[in-house]
Amino acid sequence: MKAVVCERPFALDVRDRPLPERAPGEVLLRIRRIGLCGTDYHIFAGNQPFLSYPRVMGHELAGEVVEADMASGLVPGAVVTLNPYLPCGECIACRKDKPNCCTSIRVLGVHVDGGMCEYLAVPQAAVIPAGTLSLDQAAMVEFLSVGAHAVRRGETTAGDHALVVGAGPIGVAVALFAKAAGAGVTIADTSRQRLDYARDAIGIPDGVLVDDTIEATLAERTDGEFYDLVFDATGNARAMEKGFAFVAHGGSYVLVSVVKQDISFADPEFHKREMRLIGSRNATAEDFRTVIAAITRGDIPTDTIKTHAFPMAEAPSRFPELIADQGSVLKAIAIL
Repeated sequence: MKAVVCERPFALDVRDRPLPERAPGEVLLRIRRIGLCGTDYHIFAGNQPFLSYPRVMGHELAGEVVEADMASGLVPGAVVTLNPYLPCGECIACRKDKPNCCTSIRVLGVHVDGGMCEYLAVPQAAVIPAGTLSLDQAAMVEFLSVGAHAVRRGETTAGDHALVVGAGPIGVAVALFAKAAGAGVTIADTSRQRLDYARDAIGIPDGVLVDDTIEATLAERTDGEFYDLVFDATGNARAMEKGFAFVAHGGSYVLVSVVKQDISFADPEFHKREMRLIGSRNATAEDFRTVIAAITRGDIPTDTIKTHAFPMAEAPSRFPELIADQGSVLKAIAIL
């Protein structure tokens, strides 16, 4: 079968690899769509903290069942999406029903080879029927679930004032589910192009351009009170540190991003505000179900979220183009 392999930073190639063999308890899938995300771009650029090379990327996946155990209920040809976070099932996090932060988690496309290939065998528990979703929509479930999980971690409720920093795919996902929870949502980014697209195509009308005056701008917009909830989806350590200043007294700061560097904050300000600092990692099956239901209801504008599509074999040439033109890229999908 064909697979796209990241041999080392900035080196992608299409390789021939053996077809996977399905073990009992696994499902053999024909991969049909691969969504590309910041993690993949970071892997390509050598900035992903949990990875060794070479690696087959791809964790935002849609496929069709080829073969499964009889008792699984999965029939050949069924469209499915994947929960790419493979837990051990035994550690303290798993025992607390938090498999998304398992101490020994293996993430497809990060810790183990992922789905940027023609066929993939995965544990049955990772396979989630997509119902009436299209292949493109099924490939978007994972990243939208990361946003839904962050909103749930922040205990977002109606009437909250939420600031989402970062108008890329994860930021947009957070904004959509915070809005669905009844929060008033403001999205901030350094790219006017991204903010305009979030407003015109996604339905997030309140956007703020990040510049040297951002703290003063947000203070003026909120009468100096700032935001009940701040979500960071930038993947930028400096932005993550800056975001502490945007949290209201008694508010919460949800870090959806992950970076290699240490980040720091002013302890007096943190305590003065009695701020909650919350990590949000990955997503759970509950979040996947939430997203599938929302897409099925027509609540998520998947047609405008997908901005680019191309055959998987073109990935080596397309990756540098996509990174160079991030302002116009919301969600790119590779097609098989």
